[in-house]
Amino acid sequence: MKAPAYSLGLLLVIYVVNHIDRQVMNILVEPVKTDLGLDDGQIGWLIGGSFALFYTVAGLPIARLADRSNRRNIIALSLLVWSAMTMACAFARSFPQLLIARIGVGIGEAGCTPPAHSMISDTFAPEKRATAISIYSLGIPFGTLIGLAFGGYLSDQLGWQAAFMVVGAPGVLLALLTYWTLEEPKRGAFDALGDRAIEPVADSLRFMAGLSTIRHMLAGSAVQTLFLAGVNAFHSSYLIRVHGLTTTQAGLWLGLVAGVAGGSAVFASGVLADRLGKRDLRWHWWLPAVGGLASIPFSVLAYTAESATWAIAWIAVATLGNHQYSALGHAVLQGLVKPRMRAVMSATALFAMNAVGFGLGPVLVGELSDYFGGGTSIRQALLALIVCLAWAAGHFVWGARSYLRDLEAKNA
Repeated sequence: MKAPAYSLGLLLVIYVVNHIDRQVMNILVEPVKTDLGLDDGQIGWLIGGSFALFYTVAGLPIARLADRSNRRNIIALSLLVWSAMTMACAFARSFPQLLIARIGVGIGEAGCTPPAHSMISDTFAPEKRATAISIYSLGIPFGTLIGLAFGGYLSDQLGWQAAFMVVGAPGVLLALLTYWTLEEPKRGAFDALGDRAIEPVADSLRFMAGLSTIRHMLAGSAVQTLFLAGVNAFHSSYLIRVHGLTTTQAGLWLGLVAGVAGGSAVFASGVLADRLGKRDLRWHWWLPAVGGLASIPFSVLAYTAESATWAIAWIAVATLGNHQYSALGHAVLQGLVKPRMRAVMSATALFAMNAVGFGLGPVLVGELSDYFGGGTSIRQALLALIVCLAWAAGHFVWGARSYLRDLEAKNA
C-alpha cells in the first residue's frame, strides 16, 4: 500500500502535464497566428471555445464513469489521449486542422480532474481536504510556468511545431507509470456508511441544483475563470505587441508569474482556509472574495502600464489575489456532496468554469480586440473583463450566507 503522499504527488505531476499541454498554446499565439494567417477571434476559439466546448461535453459522462469504476485507469487513458493530440497539433497546417487537434486535447483532458478530485477526497480526511486539493491544484500554476517559459523558448529556437511535440511526448510515458503505480482508494472512507450508494446522474444534478451554496460557488468560479482565461490567453500578445518583448521573454516572465505568484496563492489559500476554517468554515468563501476584489486595482494598473517591467509586476500582484478561489472552490463543492457524487460534482464545476470561463473568456477578448482594431488595442479588450472580478466576489459573499446550513443537507 503506497503512502497517500505518493498518490497525491503523482496526481500533481499529471495535472502539471495537463496544464503544460493546455497552456502552451497561449505562448504560441503570435507565431501560430503569423504562420497560419489567423486573426484574434480565431485564436480565441483555438485557446478557449473549441477546447472548452468538447472538454465540458466529455466531462460529465467521464465523471459518471469515474463514480462507478476504476478512476486510475480513466486518468491513465485520458493522459495518453491528450498527450497524443498535443503532439498532433504540430502537424496542423490550417485553422481547421489545428482546431480538430485542440478539440482532441480537450476531450482527453476532461478525464483528469473529476476522477482525481474523487480519489483525493477518498484519501484525505475532510479537515485536510482543502490543503490536499490545493496541492493538487498547484498543477495549474506549475504547468503554466513550464508551458509558457519552455514553450516560448522552444518556439523561438525550433519553431512552434517542435514546441507541441516536445511538451506532448512525456505524457505517454507518464500514462504508463500511472497505470502501473497509482492505487485506487476505498470510496467513502471518511464518510457515513449511508452515503456510499451510487446516485443516478439526474438525482445528483437535482441535489446539487437544490443547494444555493453550490449554485453560488459554480457561478462565482465560472465568472472569475472567464476573466482569468480571457486575459491569460492574450497576456503574451499584450507584452509582445504593446511592450515589445520576444516570445521567449514573454513566456519566461509570464511563466514565473504563474508559477511563483499563482502557485503561492493556490497553496496558501488552501492551508489558510483549513486553519481559519477551524474558527469559521465560511472563510473558504471569504478568502476568494477578498482576494478577487483586492486584485482589481492592480489589474487596471497592469493593462495601463507604460513599461513591460511594471506591467509584469502588476500582473504578478493581481495574481496573488485572483487565484484564491481555484482550490477552495473545489474543496467546498467536494464537501457538499456524497462520495458517489464527487466526480460528477467535479465535472459539473469544470463544466461551469470551462463552458463559461475557458469557452467564452478567450473568445470574448479576441473578438473585442478585433472590434477595437487589433494590434495594441488588445489593451482595451483586457481592461473590459476586469468587471468580472467584482461580479464573482458577489457570488462568494452571498454563498457564504447559506454554507453552514447546506453542509448538513447531504446527510439529510
